[in-house]
Amino acid sequence: MSERLDGAELLRLLRGVFAPGGDERSVAFLLDLPPEPSRDREAWRVRRAMAHDWVRALAESQSPDRLDPFLYLYPAVGQNNADLPARLFPWRDRSLPESACGLDGRPSEAIEEILARHRLVVAPTEYSATAPLKNLARRLMFRAATMPGFSPAMVPALRLDIPTIHRRVARLAELLTAAEGAEFVFAVDGAREERLALDLRHRTAHLSSGRLVEPGTAGNLPSGEAYIVPYEGERPGDPSRSQGRLPVQLGEEVVTYLIAENRARAVEGEGAAAREEAERLLLDPAYGNLAELGLGVLGPLGIEPVGEVLLDEKLAPHLAFGRSDHFGGRVGPADFSAPERAVHIDRVYNRALQPRVLLRSLDLSLPERRIPLVRDDRYVIDLDGPAQPARI
Repeated sequence: MSERLDGAELLRLLRGVFAPGGDERSVAFLLDLPPEPSRDREAWRVRRAMAHDWVRALAESQSPDRLDPFLYLYPAVGQNNADLPARLFPWRDRSLPESACGLDGRPSEAIEEILARHRLVVAPTEYSATAPLKNLARRLMFRAATMPGFSPAMVPALRLDIPTIHRRVARLAELLTAAEGAEFVFAVDGAREERLALDLRHRTAHLSSGRLVEPGTAGNLPSGEAYIVPYEGERPGDPSRSQGRLPVQLGEEVVTYLIAENRARAVEGEGAAAREEAERLLLDPAYGNLAELGLGVLGPLGIEPVGEVLLDEKLAPHLAFGRSDHFGGRVGPADFSAPERAVHIDRVYNRALQPRVLLRSLDLSLPERRIPLVRDDRYVIDLDGPAQPARI
């Protein structure tokens, strides 16, 4: 099947995602540009060209249900989930500039005015705009589909059945909200065992199912995960109980983070990756915040990793470090050494992505019950039916 959405498919997708009301007739596309041509890369160029094709296809649509597209460009912010520029550049030319240098002297508009005018937003960007758009959406009440790192290889995931995905992630979100904790057991190189306990008290889970119908919401496309922010210990006298050891394969190296009170406090490992991570924690302790437990469901539906977090995190369980405020947590840009250093970085537990680290088991702890979710990297819970809790 083609790895390209034609105009009819794109319009069907947007209507399925947003379910636009009668007065919602436009959609804004946000694209980031490299600061200069030498900072570009092929996947980025392909994504920009694809998004520009989408804008043209919608503009040429003769459908009575068409959505009028508007394209806005901005210089890339250089970090995933860093705040967006205060002003964007409307673009109507037939070709895109090679870099942000091509925006010099062009008229710009305040981002808040743009997002107050367009109720539907799509952001197929190089650097994730999910966190800032989530925060802006809550205030300005638009809806946004964020697509950081999107590539043609992800198109099959956009063709999956949204009701099936919604049913599965809604079930997992229900369990995450009810849980008081999550218990992980990892096996490194088939031998060394590491354990991590996450504190899930005082939190409500969210879901990303491909449906963005409520004003003030933003989420990823492709979609397919339930997620929750672990308790970060913000209540006086009630520290977070998240603790243990978290192994992550970075390149060929396995780095182990030592977790206490929901923060990575130190790093074990003998290679360059371990040294870099230790330096990062020293510079920005907020980077060590455990910001998310996510449960992706697209792997059991036959979707394979493509090497981009946007899709890969939707395949399997994952954990994230860093910023959590866009998910309802307490750690945001002000907690980092500089706002532009704020990040949210996912680590996905899929053997194709981390072949040296096996997620041997993942259980959710509810009051007086334990629910087995994963055994040897595979879900053992019936994703389409009620959980069968086991007594502790």
